[in-house]
Amino acid sequence: MRNAEDPQVSLSLLEIFGAMMRCATTVEAAEQLGISQPAVSNGLRQLERELGVTLFERVHRRLEPTAEALSLHEELRPMFGVLRGFMLRARDIRQGKFGRIRIVATPPIGHTLAPRAVKELVQERSEVSISYDVRRLEDVCAAVKEGSADVGIALAIDRHTDLNVEVLHRTHMVALVPEGSALAGQAEVTAQDLTGQPFVGLDGASRLGQLVRGAFDRDHATYDPRVEARYCSTAAALAQAGLGVAIVDPYTALFHGGRGLVQRPFNPPSEISVALLLRKGVPRSRLVHSFIEELRRQVRHSAAI
Repeated sequence: MRNAEDPQVSLSLLEIFGAMMRCATTVEAAEQLGISQPAVSNGLRQLERELGVTLFERVHRRLEPTAEALSLHEELRPMFGVLRGFMLRARDIRQGKFGRIRIVATPPIGHTLAPRAVKELVQERSEVSISYDVRRLEDVCAAVKEGSADVGIALAIDRHTDLNVEVLHRTHMVALVPEGSALAGQAEVTAQDLTGQPFVGLDGASRLGQLVRGAFDRDHATYDPRVEARYCSTAAALAQAGLGVAIVDPYTALFHGGRGLVQRPFNPPSEISVALLLRKGVPRSRLVHSFIEELRRQVRHSAAI
């Protein structure tokens, strides 16, 4: 049972005491703690009252620790180490420098911009760990909804009944044209231009595939690809292999450009969005905020190229 005369000392007062034992002046202790100099002086006086012990004496306009202060500090030294470690870890969590983030993305972003954002995120965060996966849109949505992923990233989705969808950027599909093709000399490539030409289409079961088919319908052009691919990166690889023009997202085009392929605008315009998918009702950690901001920077940078 606690004696009524036992002192009840707060951690904040012990933190002031520890800082004062490490520093030469109350001003220096205040700077180290991020508080005012009067707060340090008042805290020391309060601690002395609660302990009933004189901790510092003024000698030649400086506060010098008493023998009692030196003895108490030695007793508390292990606790000060634990407290400093706790405060540093709290700071790292607050600044998004510690923790684990689970990211899942559809291939167009998962193979291009998102890895760059992850690299920048961990570059100066040695204690951050990442779980990273690339999946189909349906699986990305399911992972975020069930909580096995903290952040989802996808193209061509503006809303979802079970998720918070935040659009980062809107852009358009483009044509990847072999450098030696006559179409490479044009300012743009239309769906009509590809009628009767070998080209690589996208699987009609995918959202991007449906988008491309819709563009052909609007242009009254026949959609008759030589080969269809599920993913834009696969379509770009097939175009590089000489199977014709590929209609892909601009991020895939940026990644594959300069390898025997040139990028041209595709008409009719086929708008797509880069979107974040987040679980409803779950607050974002500082680490998630940091990743999102880095992804925004990567999106802005790619848009400026």
